[in-house]
Amino acid sequence: MAHTTQSQTAPYLARNSDTTHLGDWLARQAEQDTLRFITCGSVDDGKSTLIGRLLWESHHIFDDQLAAVTAASKRHGTQGDNIDLALLLDGLSAEREQGITIDVAYRFFDTARRKFIVADTPGHEQYTRNMVTGASTADLAVILIDTRKGLLTQTRRHARLVSLMGIRHVALAINKMDLVGFDAKAFERIEHDFGTLAKSLQLDTVTAIPISALQGDNITTRSARTPWYSGPTLLGYLETVQIHPATDQRLVFPVQYVNRPQADFRGLSGTVASGRIAVGTPVRVTASGQTAQIKRIITPAGDASEALPGSAITVVLDKELDASRGDILARADTPLEMTDQFAATVIWMHADQGMVGRSYELKLANQWAGASLTSIKHRIDVNTGAHEACRELSLNDIALCNLALSRPVVFDAYAKSHTIGGFILVDRFSRATVAAGLITHNLRRADNVHRQALSITRQDRELLNGHKGKVVWFTGLSGSGKSAISNALEKELHAQGRRTYILDGDNIRQGLNRDLGFTDADRVENIRRVAEVAKLMMDAGLIVMTAFISPFRQERELARSLIGSENFVEVYVATPLAVCEQRDPKGLYKKARSGLLPNMTGLTSPYEPPDRPDMTINTADIPVSEAVKRLLTHCA
Repeated sequence: MAHTTQSQTAPYLARNSDTTHLGDWLARQAEQDTLRFITCGSVDDGKSTLIGRLLWESHHIFDDQLAAVTAASKRHGTQGDNIDLALLLDGLSAEREQGITIDVAYRFFDTARRKFIVADTPGHEQYTRNMVTGASTADLAVILIDTRKGLLTQTRRHARLVSLMGIRHVALAINKMDLVGFDAKAFERIEHDFGTLAKSLQLDTVTAIPISALQGDNITTRSARTPWYSGPTLLGYLETVQIHPATDQRLVFPVQYVNRPQADFRGLSGTVASGRIAVGTPVRVTASGQTAQIKRIITPAGDASEALPGSAITVVLDKELDASRGDILARADTPLEMTDQFAATVIWMHADQGMVGRSYELKLANQWAGASLTSIKHRIDVNTGAHEACRELSLNDIALCNLALSRPVVFDAYAKSHTIGGFILVDRFSRATVAAGLITHNLRRADNVHRQALSITRQDRELLNGHKGKVVWFTGLSGSGKSAISNALEKELHAQGRRTYILDGDNIRQGLNRDLGFTDADRVENIRRVAEVAKLMMDAGLIVMTAFISPFRQERELARSLIGSENFVEVYVATPLAVCEQRDPKGLYKKARSGLLPNMTGLTSPYEPPDRPDMTINTADIPVSEAVKRLLTHCA
């Protein structure tokens, strides 16, 4: 990855030498369009070297950058006056570890015909999420392939993701042709193999170009070493490819924040995602249905009469509306849809597995809502495109899933609107982004299912019972004493004339949850169903006791949020594993130790103790009767 430098004593950067005046150059810049493209492919295919070459050939390297990269090249062992072109992109930043790009690196350059924003994305499989980030705003993809290796799994994954992310134009840069003697047959073989893959993808054009990023062949000028190739150079293709703008004319304006610099000014700031907005336009706050007219449009350059897609603006309405961050404005006569359940293609980006029933936070535009996977329809094989049965999502899986939300959000299919059709899922505890999603269609639950108003309320039932409804949630290892304590507590409450019910793990699995096993995914769904039932029984005015291992902190917190913290008592039965195993009332530990029982909590399956339980009880230290006395205060 080396290149001989020009004289370092001469001014290196001459990017405006073809313009006589700065004004002429600025005018030319204003007239040019901008092409955003992504480079992707497998690791070591030469992505960083290619972009370094483009920057070099288009004279977009400043003297200080050149000096720094030259010094870095020497540290990396590059000989003589040569420099490592890959270092021009990311070798001097924290985005590179031991020569490997691990984040998305953006660079900007221009030619006489067009401006460019290029995103270099990592090739390693574990960083596929970064490739999705870069592709989300790209118009075109440059997919690199090492001629010696051909199509690899990561190449196929990136090609499929490019298609899913709505990119319709691909430059297939078949790189390192110099290492195969510029063999035309090697080029044609890879072009044919990718063409076969592309038939299953929604790509409008695929243009294959034989290149050597290291030596500059067919990058900006046609190479004499490929007389058999008659197509464009890579830069020539990038300068001339026609990208058709989005045709969605509906106004979509997500509110980023409410702008109140002073008491008598209130504006709604954000970026116009699609459509045209003008002074006098009647708009609707989609969630509330309130309407108003645009009174002012304020841009960084001052007031304007209208704004087009991509414009960052602040709008002032002609009357006060209850609109805040996360709301989405649309034209009053062209309302946007809302839903709380949809199907989507989900790209899993985290080492922790994605499970049906587990609760996440969803961010769509600036809207936030609780979300969970209700089903995984199938996983997509990145090599063949085949649909495979799947119960859990692992890192880099691509799957079609159904999702349910805690509240309706403004949405559309990703194919129609990237802004309100693309979302991320965030872990509720670590706040890590675990998945990206592309909505395919509405499942219409919000349109067809409505909450029925009941004449008798929970308060009425509690008044009749003479006590409040509550959920006492026991959690702990098998044999810790959950069932014994809950049974003794119910006997005492019953003797006091209170209406109670126990939801016990073994009993529930006899009927409601008989279809579930003991995998992590099944345990998640088991607890989700129990939480829903407990909530209904609490609404009936009962004191409900649940005796389940409930091993995962996230599902217990889901139960708390569903039931309400004021009605939820989490009791951690913290009896040590050694004591539980010694008791072994059901013989489960013995079976697990002999290898007859997989997924045994505490041994081969994890248990996550509560962080802040309402009460902790160790039945190895205190008798059940004492535990019941302490619990009665929480049931008042």
